[in-house]
Amino acid sequence: MLSTAVYLRISTVSQKSDGQRLDVSRWLVNHGINPETVQWYEDTDSRETLDREALKRLRSAVFQGEVKTIVVADVTRLAGSIVDGINLLHGWLDRGVRLVSVRQEVDFASTTGMMVASLLFGLSQAEMETKRKRQAAGIAAAKERGVYQGRPKGATKAGVDTNRAIQLREQGLTQTEIAKSIGVSVSSVRRYLKPS
Repeated sequence: MLSTAVYLRISTVSQKSDGQRLDVSRWLVNHGINPETVQWYEDTDSRETLDREALKRLRSAVFQGEVKTIVVADVTRLAGSIVDGINLLHGWLDRGVRLVSVRQEVDFASTTGMMVASLLFGLSQAEMETKRKRQAAGIAAAKERGVYQGRPKGATKAGVDTNRAIQLREQGLTQTEIAKSIGVSVSSVRRYLKPS
């Protein structure tokens, strides 16, 4: 039976998909689709590969012909690179699957839509590469100053995260960048950086 599927992805366990879920649910309701009747697929994974559990199940459902429409909050949640994103999108479109990205409001089935998708995947990939370079530069600078120690053997995760958050703040990273770097929520970073 052909149906609508929703795909959500957050990068860390401490993040929440509430914003994505709300945006997608509103779109579904506005288009006469009961959110409780669609199949929801959700990953908590920061990896940029397509080897994610929920995405694998969704791809299998598409292959089996069980899905005719996939709704995402943001197309860049699908893949972390241009190549993976375009290949995934192209494969779905070839099977007659419609992809709806609620936040971009683009018809990806058209040539223009594929160009927009390429641009969005490219910008997402560039942003990730910039963050990695900034983090590597910060670590290198900290090592040079002799203040970077990495995770001490046997240290607790919270203690390490607090130390790491402080180090990254000293390197000039924002709270959002620190949260993404150490895989916690922004509120956790605020708590780590709160004066005692």
